[in-house]
Formats: sequence, C-alpha cells, structure tokens
Amino acid sequence: MPDTNAMKLDLEDLRRTVAGVLDVDLAEVTDDASFVEDLGGDSLLALEIVVVLEKKYQVKFSESELQEITSLPKAYGLLASKLTDS
Repeated sequence: MPDTNAMKLDLEDLRRTVAGVLDVDLAEVTDDASFVEDLGGDSLLALEIVVVLEKKYQVKFSESELQEITSLPKAYGLLASKLTDS
C-alpha cells in the first residue's frame, strides 16, 4: 500500500506556500534561492515558514532541522523524509 502522506508533498505547492509566506512572486522562489539571502526573509519569516510547513504537513521539526530549512530543495528534502518516515 503506497504511503499517502508522501504523495501529498508537491514541489510546486511547496513553492507557492513559501512564496506566500515570504510575500514574493512565485518565480522568485527558485531552487537556487536562499530564503534569507536571496528572497529578503529574516529569522522571523524563516520561523514562520517552518510553522506553516509543520501545520500544513502535520510534521514537527527539531531545532537542528529548523536551521536546515534555508531553500526550497532543502525544505522539500526534509519534508519528504519526514513524510516517508511517518
């Protein structure tokens, strides 16, 4: 039986979510863009991204994992592993 949680994670949906939190155009949230350095986020917005992701995907990040969520690919990879493990 396939893991339904893993199927819920869609890169483009994640991109839209991050763009909404950071209040930037969707096209600005590229795979190479850092949430803070390139997209103008700060530590408070970075925390808001984490809170939104935890609520949306019903996962919990450890403190060390929080520091890893700095770009779209990193957020996607961490979420994918969390959803696969659950």
